[in-house]
Amino acid sequence: MALNISYFAWVRERMGTADEVVDLPVGITDLTALLSWLAARDARGALAFAEPHRIRAAIDGVMMGPGAPLAGAREVALFPPVTGG
Repeated sequence: MALNISYFAWVRERMGTADEVVDLPVGITDLTALLSWLAARDARGALAFAEPHRIRAAIDGVMMGPGAPLAGAREVALFPPVTGG
């Protein structure tokens, strides 16, 4: 399944790109598995996702939790926690 992943703030800086299109391997079916897979791909991913509990995610524009399924998703946005003010 092809998936567009967008990275924001320090996640983008650590990944070295704002977005990418990936073909997910079989078995990557939820956000937790996606973060683990991204962390295992290379040193940039390992740095960006060393603390996956700090990452926030939106699937197709809707905020989701760690176990959210990826079935049918076209885009995942990954970013650190944000504050307003």
